[in-house]
Amino acid sequence: MQYKKSDFYYDLPEELIAQTPATPRDGSRLLTYNRATGEVKHEIFRDIIDYLNAGDVLVVNTTKVLPARLYAKTENGGAVEVLLLKRLDINDWEVLVKPGRKCTVGKRLKVSEELSLTVKGITDSGERIVRFEYDGVFEEILERLGSMPLPPYIKAKLQDKNRYQTVYAKVDGSAAAPTAGLHFTPELIEKIKAKGVRIAEVLLHVGLGTFRPVKEDIITDHKMHSEYFEVGEETARIITAAKRDGRRVIAVGTTSVRTLESVAEDDGTVKPRKGNTQIFIYPPYKFKCVDALITNFHLPESTLIMLVAAMTGREEILNLYKTAVEERYRFFSFGDATFIY
Repeated sequence: MQYKKSDFYYDLPEELIAQTPATPRDGSRLLTYNRATGEVKHEIFRDIIDYLNAGDVLVVNTTKVLPARLYAKTENGGAVEVLLLKRLDINDWEVLVKPGRKCTVGKRLKVSEELSLTVKGITDSGERIVRFEYDGVFEEILERLGSMPLPPYIKAKLQDKNRYQTVYAKVDGSAAAPTAGLHFTPELIEKIKAKGVRIAEVLLHVGLGTFRPVKEDIITDHKMHSEYFEVGEETARIITAAKRDGRRVIAVGTTSVRTLESVAEDDGTVKPRKGNTQIFIYPPYKFKCVDALITNFHLPESTLIMLVAAMTGREEILNLYKTAVEERYRFFSFGDATFIY
């Protein structure tokens, strides 16, 4: 069956779009869905521990969000917003600029006395290739001058940068947070480990393609964005052993799903790998590795709701979202979570 973009549409009142993160992190709500029985329950996120069993493997994405939004000026004083997308080498980046007309090849922009950049090229899709010039350590300068690249539907100012990072974030490189992980606290992770659940780490640097709408009517015509990932030896070993023993692999977030399904063999086992993935998961899809998923509520007609629909079925996910709207769950990046198992 060929699905259309409109097959994944649902109505969402604007007031249900979460503008601020839950406090405490694990105090957000949790909607659980048992695929075998169709049972739906309404919980608090910290109750996730009751749904996890000894021997399960919980897979988390350890990417760290860069404070990737910079505000620069042209030599004539014109304001330009610069959003870092992808590091190409030590000083060269692919970036998004607004307004683009001010950023022709050769144009020099100044962020501060210690940081400036020059436009070196323009990609086919309109992004700029820029070279940064600075004194000191780039990451330290970025930490001082950059702001978090919150999604466009979040209008409120983020008071604490760390609330748009998971507590296990380690490796700089994302333009957006893997938001399913925002619900975990260090204490909850320790309790999960004490129950005999293994934590396995993958890395996928989330690109802004995550927020790009599907423009094509037939979803298979959509060109998926590319994102860098890594699966290390220890993670491959843990997951492969679990699959061979018949134990569950539970992905925290769609980024962990995309990473695992990009590297898994047909029997679900995994080898260490790094590279770029453009995997697009939509129904019908036979999952090779992932048995269950912790994720947030996603935008209508997005590639993310399509991925979740591949696990539940299209009608089932739309019914779940209808229930979530009726129950006044909070949606999107700072919103509540679902557990699909």
